Amino acid sequence: MSSTVKKTRRKAAPKRKAPVAETKAVVDDIVSKAVAAADVTNAQLIARRDAAVPRGVASAAPIYAKYAENAELWDVEGNRYIDFCGGIAVLNTGHRHPKVIEAAKAQEDQFTHTSFQVVPYEPYIALAERLNALAPGDAPKKTLLVTTGAEAVENAVKIARAATGRPGVIAFTGGYHGRTLLTLGMTGKISPYKKDVGPFPADVFRAPFPSVRDGITVEDAITGLKNLFLTDAQPSRVACIIVEPVLGEGGYTPVPFEMMQQLRAICDEHGILLIADEVQAGFGRTGTWFAIEHSGVVPDLITVAKSMAGGYPLAGVIGRADIMDAMDPGGLGGTYGGNPVACAAALAAIDAIEKEGLLARSTAMGETLKARLAEIGARSAPYRFWDIRGLGAMVAVEFVTDFETAKPDADFTKRVIAHALKRGLLLLSCGMHGNALRIMVPLTASDAVVEEGLAILEAAVQAAVAEA
Repeated sequence: MSSTVKKTRRKAAPKRKAPVAETKAVVDDIVSKAVAAADVTNAQLIARRDAAVPRGVASAAPIYAKYAENAELWDVEGNRYIDFCGGIAVLNTGHRHPKVIEAAKAQEDQFTHTSFQVVPYEPYIALAERLNALAPGDAPKKTLLVTTGAEAVENAVKIARAATGRPGVIAFTGGYHGRTLLTLGMTGKISPYKKDVGPFPADVFRAPFPSVRDGITVEDAITGLKNLFLTDAQPSRVACIIVEPVLGEGGYTPVPFEMMQQLRAICDEHGILLIADEVQAGFGRTGTWFAIEHSGVVPDLITVAKSMAGGYPLAGVIGRADIMDAMDPGGLGGTYGGNPVACAAALAAIDAIEKEGLLARSTAMGETLKARLAEIGARSAPYRFWDIRGLGAMVAVEFVTDFETAKPDADFTKRVIAHALKRGLLLLSCGMHGNALRIMVPLTASDAVVEEGLAILEAAVQAAVAEA
């Protein structure tokens, strides 16, 4: 283990805005006891994993978590890491937010499961009411709660088909909607998600997404969609158009507001429902509750998951009440959907986002991240940081070999991530070419921890440049 990591692991966890704050001594004691209780190494767990878990389940880092607090994580060997991954954008309120944990434990003291389809409970209703109020638009709304983002997307398509009586679904190049068979058909990226697992469901069509790299303008993308209506997707047979307001796995690229507005108009013209897939972008990551709010467009359905419940598995579909009621009783649901503990956690996480001003914090953090990334690029890797983009704190930087050719450099991205890990920073890539570095640091992270992470990132960039 590098000396840099050994040095940084002794620093105290930052205080969060919530009332409970661990002191350095308390955190050090918790970590040391947790590591002693683990009595296992990362290498041992890697060997056990290789024997027990399919290789198709990939892990970005060869370390195993033992304890986490806000934007910091300690592995089973006691090494400290700053977490710029947030469980893939799940932890906008940070690891173990005290109010989220308190709410979950209180619910556990009452009951953990009945299945809402058998014996319902108030936390499901309370969360549905909260989400209906948060979602954009004045029309009455209803919410279905499920367990995963892919499950939410599948149910949104089911609801759209039932409401319209049509089968067709249109998604976009670079969009990511899940790893189930239907959602893979909608996902617009082959490797590693769709490789070798087709054929995919019929009546799923792909439209082009605007791309500066590929010279595809908003006008080109809309023309491509209209051509799709002429060649493959009869508009009167299309139930819905689904779009991520900010591409997630596709590279953290926001949908131009003009395009979103034109999509709304096209959907209205043809009686097609517009679905905003907010699984990764929702709950404050872009500085608003939902990323689509930036465009002023009101979708018919919204899929949500990830940061909604502060780390607990929960997802949902929010939509116009008349659309959500299209399915007959029993047509929606799932054994674990809307688990009461996860619902309690979600209500607390939403409270935290509101009371701690995390929407404004996201906006300010995003401005800081973009400015610092620009400084790092100019100082440490001239002509490598080709594009720095995003909304709010949903920020990514795209690496290239040089500005003249703008050739994607996935190898450089991998080297930056590897050097960052050695120094105690967790990072993830994304993008169609695997050359974008995305930042998903908890919105509750202190300025000091964010800056420490950015300093490590710059050192990692410098090391990656030196290897080239």
